[in-house]
Amino acid sequence: MQKNTGMVKAKMMVVLMLCGYTLFGQSAPKLNVTFNHLALSVKDVNRSVEFYTRVLGLSEITNKTKMEGIRWLSLGEGKELHLISHLKDTVIVNKAVHLALTTNHFDALLKILIDNKIAYSDWPGTPNKVNIRADGIKQVFFQDPDGYWVEVNSVGAP
Repeated sequence: MQKNTGMVKAKMMVVLMLCGYTLFGQSAPKLNVTFNHLALSVKDVNRSVEFYTRVLGLSEITNKTKMEGIRWLSLGEGKELHLISHLKDTVIVNKAVHLALTTNHFDALLKILIDNKIAYSDWPGTPNKVNIRADGIKQVFFQDPDGYWVEVNSVGAP
């Protein structure tokens, strides 16, 4: 019985401390969470790096893990894409799960896709068609070598 009393007292103390934050105008600290990186499981890390550097012009950066089978690319502004080839499970995603990037050279991107024979579509899936949102932003969707969907849009255009 004494053991249970101690547990109850400890739980009450925690509740009182948490209530104290609210009652006395204090709140939990704001976490200030921001985007850092996206990691994708890929079958062939070299093939994936070649795709993202050739098609999207991403630059490879230092893989700070120093682990084999992992390569990092810069998405700009301190954001990164990590390509990891350790897991061999097949990844299945639909178009709603996609990496969205923007460019101020949308027509140049279309030319790169066409020149590299990379199939692209609008949101509904019409081949070789550019999607134009209600706000006038252009979008295309295509898949990387592992089937991940990538959107590139013209939000960055002047």
